[in-house]
Amino acid sequence: MESSAGRSWTPANPAPLGLAGFAMTTFVLSMFNANFVGAQGLPVVLGLALVYGGIAQLLAGMWEFRTGNTFGAVAFSSYGAFWISFWALVTFAPAAAAVPAAIGLYLWSWAIFTAYMTVAALRTSGAVLLVFVLLTVTFVLLAIGRSGSHTTVVHWGGYVGIATAAAAWYASFAQVVNSTFGREVAPILPLNRPLNRPDA
Repeated sequence: MESSAGRSWTPANPAPLGLAGFAMTTFVLSMFNANFVGAQGLPVVLGLALVYGGIAQLLAGMWEFRTGNTFGAVAFSSYGAFWISFWALVTFAPAAAAVPAAIGLYLWSWAIFTAYMTVAALRTSGAVLLVFVLLTVTFVLLAIGRSGSHTTVVHWGGYVGIATAAAAWYASFAQVVNSTFGREVAPILPLNRPLNRPDA
């Protein structure tokens, strides 16, 4: 009889957690970027950025390594680290260090990473691909806006960021309900067709 210590542990799907943490934190910050909420309330984002968008999403990425999902592991670990770095930047960096060119470089770097992850997302699902397309646009708009202090462009980055959060929430919701109902309730449009298919 096999002992419990010898049994292999299989984690639940960590993607809905990572997507939910990303979605909520992105939504709250984007509300500020879109100027729907006054900038004086920005510290409310920091708790979410550190704990839910940061640590929880980073944990989801580590669990994705356990499941063997390279895309999920890289995406959730990286964006978890992004939110932790955002928290550290706002919390510890002196205001004088937040020059537009430096913030722009930070955002452009994440735009580049997100753009190549979007290419990889072409083999995941339509729901996840939409998240990455919108997130790429969000980072590009924020990078342009912050680099040149273009407030209107930053606001547009906030609008697209809200759409990104909505798409991520849907992708999380779909995976949770499909798992708990044991059937497809909310479509995610899988794109991971076999590579040997003629139409792949």
